[in-house]
Formats: sequence, structure tokens, C-alpha cells
Amino acid sequence: MSTFIYVIYLLLMIYAWLIVARVLLSWFPARFGSPIYPVKRALSWITEPYLRLFRRFLPMTRVGTLVLDLSAIIGLVILFILIQVLGRI
Repeated sequence: MSTFIYVIYLLLMIYAWLIVARVLLSWFPARFGSPIYPVKRALSWITEPYLRLFRRFLPMTRVGTLVLDLSAIIGLVILFILIQVLGRI
């Protein structure tokens, strides 16, 4: 694997983990001033442009009183497919 492809591979892995962290932190409330608030805000700022691409085509899903945002799952699946393709080069 060339150095360039390896760097892209690592960046995609880091980005995928940032999306996972965002999803996990979305389960916890964060008010302004709490220690988790700046972390959630930074993760949203970094991952939102990518996830917004999928939200245009995949609306929020209602399950009873819950609203599920499946854009993170689709985004992660695509990222992991790209990671697997780069890993085989």
C-alpha cells in the first residue's frame, strides 16, 4: 500500500470513529456549560457536512414516539466500504 493511500485510509478510519463518537454522545443531554457540550459541538461541526448528504435522501424515521436519524448508519456503511476497498489496494 502506498503512503498516500495509507494516509487516506487512516483519515477515513478516524472520520468513521468521529461519526461513531457523535452517535454515542447523542444519547446524552448536553447543556451549554457542561463538559460534554464542546465535544458534541465539535463532532457535529466536523461530521455534519458528510451526514447532511444522506439526510437529503433519507428522511428521519418515526418509530412510535422516537425519531431515528439513519444517516449516520448509511454514512458509516459507505465509509467502511471505502476503507475496505483502500485496504485491498
